[in-house]
Amino acid sequence: MKSEIITLCFALCLTVAVTASSDSDYYGKTKAANLREEKVTRVRFYLHDTLSGKNPSAVRIAHANLTGRADSAVGFGSLFAIDDSLTVGPEKDSKEIGNGRGMYVSGSKDMSKFTIVMYADLAFTTGKFNGSSISVFSRNPVAEEAGEREIAIVGGRGRFRMARGFVKIKTHQIDMKTGDAVLRYDATVYHY
Repeated sequence: MKSEIITLCFALCLTVAVTASSDSDYYGKTKAANLREEKVTRVRFYLHDTLSGKNPSAVRIAHANLTGRADSAVGFGSLFAIDDSLTVGPEKDSKEIGNGRGMYVSGSKDMSKFTIVMYADLAFTTGKFNGSSISVFSRNPVAEEAGEREIAIVGGRGRFRMARGFVKIKTHQIDMKTGDAVLRYDATVYHY
């Protein structure tokens, strides 16, 4: 009887060891990347960010109680969801080529140095880049409207898969009371 218990205990220990070993492993295979030659694409478009009116493209979804004053369009700590249109030109009736969807947060206490931190997926819905997008995640020093400012491209999809690069932004027009803005985006996209 004693030898049967020892054999049973040994069998159970062996089963537990094999099961634990197979459960802790996962399938993974590494192989050399077969990357094509890297390309660079430059594209210009306009982003329309509208906070006012009956059909805004950016809405405040949260704000800090201390800084979310009613008289401030974009108080420090305010978080906005966006669904902005991308167009060929700066005019409202310019041909729409896509949308910018994501979020931005007001990240500066001093409005004279107004800065947002933004994440957006800039998707093209027509033309040569239809079905592709570039993703940006970066600090955007909006108060530097006299010159261009730069944000980082951190990814993409479709024709811009594995994208990296930068976007130079220039404010085409802004209403400081409402926060409505039209921005020129000059993107330099490195991709495969």
